[in-house]
Amino acid sequence: MSRLSILMRNPKSTLGVLTAVVVAVGLTAASGADFTAQTANPSNTFAAGNLSMVNSKANAAVFTPSNMRPGGPSQSGTVDIENSGSIDGTFSVKADTITNSDAVHPMAAKINLVVRDCGEFAGATAPTCEAGDSDVYSGTLSAFTSSNALGVYSPAEKHRYEFTATLDASADDEYEGDSSSARFEWNAIQ
Repeated sequence: MSRLSILMRNPKSTLGVLTAVVVAVGLTAASGADFTAQTANPSNTFAAGNLSMVNSKANAAVFTPSNMRPGGPSQSGTVDIENSGSIDGTFSVKADTITNSDAVHPMAAKINLVVRDCGEFAGATAPTCEAGDSDVYSGTLSAFTSSNALGVYSPAEKHRYEFTATLDASADDEYEGDSSSARFEWNAIQ
C-alpha cells in the first residue's frame, strides 16, 4: 500500500500531520535570520563648572600710600589674583568706590595711578615686577572707575599686579592734609 493511500484512509491523521508541517514552516519563517546587538552607557552625569577667584589681600588694602607730596616719590604695593575655578574666565579690575576728604578739591583727581601686570606665576614662584611689564591702567585714581581688561585666565592661572601711586606735581596747598580712598574690585565672567 502506498503512503498516499494510507493518508487518504485516515483523514484526521493526515490533517494533523499537515497542521504540524504548516506550524513548523511558519515558526521557521517567523524567526527569520536577523541578528541583533545592544550596548549602553549608563550613569552619564552633567555638572556645571564654576568660576571663582582668590585675592591674596581679600578684604584688605593693596597699599596705603602716606605722606605723599606733590611730585614726590611713588609708593607701591602688590596683590596676587588667581582663577580658582574650574573654567576659563575673563578678568578685569576697577575702582568701584572712591571717596575724598575734600569734595571741592578731590585728591583722587591728583593721584597718578599705574596698575601693572607683573606676569603669571610659574608654579609657586611669583613673577618679579619690572619696568617693562604690561600696564593695565595708567591715569588718575578718579578715572579708574571703568573696567580694565586683564585677559582670560585658565583654571589655576595666577598673576601678580603692582599698584603705584604718586601725587601729581600740580597739587598745591589746597590739597595739603587731604586724603582719598578707593575700593578696588576684581571681576571675572565666563
